[in-house]
Amino acid sequence: MYIPEHYRNENRQEIDAFLKANAFGILVSQNEGKLLATHTPLELETNEEGKTVLHGHVSKGNTQWKSFSNGSEVLAIFTGPHAYVSSSWYDFEEVPTWNYIAIHVYGTVKILEGDAVISLLKKLVDKYEAASENPVRIENLSKKTMMQVRGIVAFEIEITDIQATKKMSQSHDAKNYDSVISHLEKTGNADAIAVAAEMKKCPR
Repeated sequence: MYIPEHYRNENRQEIDAFLKANAFGILVSQNEGKLLATHTPLELETNEEGKTVLHGHVSKGNTQWKSFSNGSEVLAIFTGPHAYVSSSWYDFEEVPTWNYIAIHVYGTVKILEGDAVISLLKKLVDKYEAASENPVRIENLSKKTMMQVRGIVAFEIEITDIQATKKMSQSHDAKNYDSVISHLEKTGNADAIAVAAEMKKCPR
């Protein structure tokens, strides 16, 4: 991913927090010269060997998993809030642009089996059921329901590289930076307001 230096994010603590909060990503792999992609939850974890990994699963009916020969390279793409930025919001002439956060995670994939699959599903369900009034628990599901696990392929991605960009008008002076925040908030658009909130967090 092309990242101008002033938009590059190398804060690993911030990157990890973003990945955990925006875990629904796009998994890209290649099979016989053809690119394949799936939208799926990809959860940041530390495995038993102490390595930082992503855990995920796809339907067995999704042929992308057949490209997951152990050690093959994959790319996981994660995005956060994004918004159009009008150059009419500046006090100088410029072209319009877009503010956004995006992270590309590269790694090598291997298929998980047995107890590792159940452990992955339990962590996933526990995370997203935490705020539920009547949370579902994997361990409470019937054997009949759990037979559906046979219909998925679980995998682990050992991370080899992370490229993170946070384009939030950092190249502008304080006056124009604040103007962008103000105009984004006035749009009433949820993504634009979220971008404004992210801009307020950026050190100036």
